[in-house]
Amino acid sequence: MEIGIDSFAAILPDPVSGALPSATDRMATLLEEVKLADRVGLDVFGVGEHHRAEFLDSAPAIILAAAAARTERIRLTSAVTVLSAADPVRVFQEFATLDLISKGRAELVVGRGSFGEAFPLFGLDTGAYDDLFAEKLDLFMHLNETTHPRWEGRFRPALNGQGVFPRPYQSRLPVWIGVGGTPQSFARACVLGLPLMVAIIGGSFERFRPLIDLYREAGARAGHDSADLEVGIHATGFVSESDAAARDSFFPGWVHLMATVGRERGWSPPTRAQFDDMAGPAGAFLVGAPKTVAAKMQRASEVLGGLSRVTFQMSTASQEPAAMKRSIELLGMEVAPVARKIA
Repeated sequence: MEIGIDSFAAILPDPVSGALPSATDRMATLLEEVKLADRVGLDVFGVGEHHRAEFLDSAPAIILAAAAARTERIRLTSAVTVLSAADPVRVFQEFATLDLISKGRAELVVGRGSFGEAFPLFGLDTGAYDDLFAEKLDLFMHLNETTHPRWEGRFRPALNGQGVFPRPYQSRLPVWIGVGGTPQSFARACVLGLPLMVAIIGGSFERFRPLIDLYREAGARAGHDSADLEVGIHATGFVSESDAAARDSFFPGWVHLMATVGRERGWSPPTRAQFDDMAGPAGAFLVGAPKTVAAKMQRASEVLGGLSRVTFQMSTASQEPAAMKRSIELLGMEVAPVARKIA
């Protein structure tokens, strides 16, 4: 099992003073987090893509390129690239360039995104949400196979053999499909034979097992090797010296962000009781002391039929840089060695 971190470059108020850090300072701490993750032996670091005031990750390839220049071994991925709202040619060029800078450490997780701001921002019809993703993923996969693609679609001018440069350091850019909870998304990944990254940001692991079974069974029927049908999860997580310390460090940023998003979507205000329930034995939060987190990762792998990768979404803890740094250290030095033994 590979272990990593995903960040949305959240910029959140100080829990005591309420003051926001400068965007420059937050970006600097993010790059320090990637360096530390590399140093403590984590396998992958991902940067999301959002177009909102709470996050600084609207240009993930640029952040990852800066991280590539500061690291040696860790793989660098998007988490996720909102491919529906992007030009696949430009995305391919950006990540091929990242792959050259990092000498073969670039990856992508592509998806439709959980926020809708990118669509009006780039002049796209939200009603074509799914069709845009399907077509643009098809083009991206063509670009990954050939330098001079011939391709035609509905939403973008055709390509008639124009060269797409640069080419990546790797023979192909590794691509995962990022999914939430819709059967259509799982089915698309299995038809293409692409690895699956499941966002589990609440609830329980058990509710995703039928969808993962669908992915594996349909992929096998489509003729794909089971070894290619990898499954990873992107989960809310944070590690500290004790379960109580982990919860107390992570909760303030989590509740601030969830309340902000919840007001927009008409959700009930989040509570500490809800948080503690999801951080408890039956919940899907990987929040706690190293032994607690490793045990929950093992349980998640058993429930979901085996996992190839687990990435921790811990950027809501960015209010406390020292706690974030310690969490990365514990994840790399105490949790990962145990978790990597999990089949």
